Amino acid sequence: MAERPRPPLLQSGSLHSLEPGTAPLVRQTSREPTPVALNSFGLLKPPESHPPTPIAVLKELAIPLAPKIDAEEIVELTWSAWFQRLLSFTGPGWLMSIAYVDPGNLEADLQIGAQFGYKLLWALLASTTVGLGMQLVAARLGCATKRHLAEHCRDAFGRPLRLLLWVLTEMAIIGSDIQEVIGCSIGLELLVGLSLAEGVLVTAFAAFIFLFLERSGTRPLELFFGALILTLALSMGRLFLVISPDNVAVFEGLTIPQLPPNSLQQVVGMVGCVIMPHNLFLHSALVQSREIHKGGEEEAIRLFTVESTVAIFTSLVINTFVVAVFAKGFFNKPGTEGIGLANAGHYLGDAFGSTMRIVWALGLCAAGQSSTMTGAYAGQWVMQGYLQLKVPPIKRALITRSMALVPCLLVAFYFRDRRDGLDVLNGYLNVLQSVVLPFAAVPLLSFAGSERIMGRLALSFSAKALAWLATLLGPQEKGGLDTRDVPKKFGKAPGDLT
Repeated sequence: MAERPRPPLLQSGSLHSLEPGTAPLVRQTSREPTPVALNSFGLLKPPESHPPTPIAVLKELAIPLAPKIDAEEIVELTWSAWFQRLLSFTGPGWLMSIAYVDPGNLEADLQIGAQFGYKLLWALLASTTVGLGMQLVAARLGCATKRHLAEHCRDAFGRPLRLLLWVLTEMAIIGSDIQEVIGCSIGLELLVGLSLAEGVLVTAFAAFIFLFLERSGTRPLELFFGALILTLALSMGRLFLVISPDNVAVFEGLTIPQLPPNSLQQVVGMVGCVIMPHNLFLHSALVQSREIHKGGEEEAIRLFTVESTVAIFTSLVINTFVVAVFAKGFFNKPGTEGIGLANAGHYLGDAFGSTMRIVWALGLCAAGQSSTMTGAYAGQWVMQGYLQLKVPPIKRALITRSMALVPCLLVAFYFRDRRDGLDVLNGYLNVLQSVVLPFAAVPLLSFAGSERIMGRLALSFSAKALAWLATLLGPQEKGGLDTRDVPKKFGKAPGDLT
């Protein structure tokens, strides 16, 4: 059998001036590296202030998997070479997917499991699928236009509307950051006994230090986030294996829609809560860490689609683990009505041993720290995009961190002796995310569906219809907060609350 042809490898010549036949091409052997190389992009710097990277998708790298039969040559891309290219594009989707397993989502998971068992897992699957679709639209916008969502908003809207959108987005980022920092602080409290305020300071300081990890290059930063996701996955997987939920019930919950009494509000809220507004801005910016030359956009979009799908599927597995663990351990059990993020570790420790409390705390710290960092990056992209500020990276990092740190400290001091109130606050913060979501989703779909902006890569009619339907379903009441529960969760009788 004749040897299958390999894709040609670039030997020399300019990346921007290469034309077929003008640069020497040789057959690539299995030991030769992929032509796509990674280099530091500098997430702390806006694209226009940073020189282009050598990362490129040339004509040779944009060849589809099926043989291309046209013109003068026939080139077939082997699965091995395609997988190497996929690995070179892997990273942005995983950083984005962290928002799907942040402490706010974990709290929603555990409460759904404790209150309704396995019956609402189908809603988790549906909402995650909707979130994936919106993230792919954001990645498509960044790939096709080489500009992120905030930059498009700055160009398209007048100053008053632009400032309003920026303020709303910053509010959503701060609200999300409160959930993430407090969640990590609770994990530190379980692990080493730090107070809530001390945990906030440690988490914020660590996030600020880790922000400069990208100075070592894009790959070290992405590998660090990968380690945090792996820690979270192993922690929740360990809980799942030890507590051993009913696998048949998990499968039925994922595939058979059920609506227990009083659960409609939670189902509708789940559809709207999984898509974080700032995550759409973040994903459209992160994909630009791989410079894509003209003609390679479609192939880049396909690679980012595969990567993002795998990443979000992993987040779905983690969330499913959490729902199933608390469904098995606490559904229909007396005394677990008030379970939330603040006391979930103690419930696990009392029911299954102190080891499970430590495992839960490790997962909570990994989720909180990683999502805090991605929130900081999103805040800097949003500020740069909307305001076009030429601020040095370290100053911009200090500004964005300070904007979130002060509210987090206030929350930590106020709720240090009223932990049940954190669950109520989380509900209100989820409502805030839901209110802001349309202000990110509507511009995103408007830009991505415009042929003037996207050209041939504009969304198709069917894709736009599905995306707009998801947007209409999204801005529902997020998190299932019922104000009638506030007195109970704050530990007061209805008559005592003024």
